[in-house]
Amino acid sequence: MSRAEPTRQRQARETHGRRAERLAEVWLRLKGYRILARRARTPHGEIDVVARKGRILAFVEVKARASQAAAIEAVTPPNRQRIERAARLWAARRQDIEECHWRFDIMAIAPGRLPHHLRDAWRPERL
Repeated sequence: MSRAEPTRQRQARETHGRRAERLAEVWLRLKGYRILARRARTPHGEIDVVARKGRILAFVEVKARASQAAAIEAVTPPNRQRIERAARLWAARRQDIEECHWRFDIMAIAPGRLPHHLRDAWRPERL
């Protein structure tokens, strides 16, 4: 294997992930959500999609896997904690979301299937 091969694999995964995130955004828009942020970066990590519908503020983790079940299982407790910390930092910079109720969702993307939006996939112990 050449030294370039891991880079190619990483680039392919990155492209696949971005495509899944775009699909998730379209799906959320069709469901009436407004996308507030894509790939929101904070010192604690990245949030794939931040979307709002009414007074609901959804922090959405997008996972693309061979099956929807595998995608949902890929959001591990350490991933959840990282997303929660990133959400707190992201929200601290925003004045326009103070009245919102937070929710943590998963968007599972699998080949040949419509996206599966798992609303309120987990609840943090504290916010």
